[in-house]
Amino acid sequence: MNSFAAASPTRQPPTPLPFSRPRAPAADLYPRLFDAILERRIHSASRFTEDSLKDMFGASRADVRRVLTQLSHEHIIVLRANHRPRVAEPDPEQTRQALQARRLTESTLVYLACQRPQADALKRVRTLIERERLAVEQDRRGAAIRLSGEFHLQLAQMAGNAPLAHFLGSLVPLTSLAIARSKCQTHSCCAWQEHLALIEAVERGDASTAGMLMNRHLDHLEQTLLGPTVKRCVVG
Repeated sequence: MNSFAAASPTRQPPTPLPFSRPRAPAADLYPRLFDAILERRIHSASRFTEDSLKDMFGASRADVRRVLTQLSHEHIIVLRANHRPRVAEPDPEQTRQALQARRLTESTLVYLACQRPQADALKRVRTLIERERLAVEQDRRGAAIRLSGEFHLQLAQMAGNAPLAHFLGSLVPLTSLAIARSKCQTHSCCAWQEHLALIEAVERGDASTAGMLMNRHLDHLEQTLLGPTVKRCVVG
């Protein structure tokens, strides 16, 4: 019970979402809100407003609005005038088109990354993969999916092509949301091992192997999300 409730025990304010947190730095809001969406604690049927999210995450309304706008640009949140924000519901065709665009984009980006492997960038990506591994092992589904997507975005940054990296940034969150809406179980995901093999190929400058691994990884992701029979879950 928070201090406000303790001071007024007979008057409980409405709580449209299930929990609240103390005020946190603004930079921390995006991953926490995105994780809540990926864990389905906030979903397409949830009724929420800027104010309820402000209370839920202990953030300012301006920070909530900024993050909602960012998530809207990433096709995660739908914002319409005079309507509550809501979580998007990507259909199979949207997911298919996003995956097709990712395949074309990431095949080029991984090739470019192999031409310029940088020690500092490789160290950051390896640290990210370790965080992803821990999230999977601890069954923190939202964090595992988000960190898996961040792997692809960091790899894109290594390629040194800003327009392609920016374009990929518009595709990865949408496929992350599609993964979250699927029946994939976190403990069955093995993407961090695939990511590790991929970054090792990039570190060697082995563009042929890296390209093959990326295509195989995206094949698994497409089968998971769109295939008629899903036997293996891959977080992308």
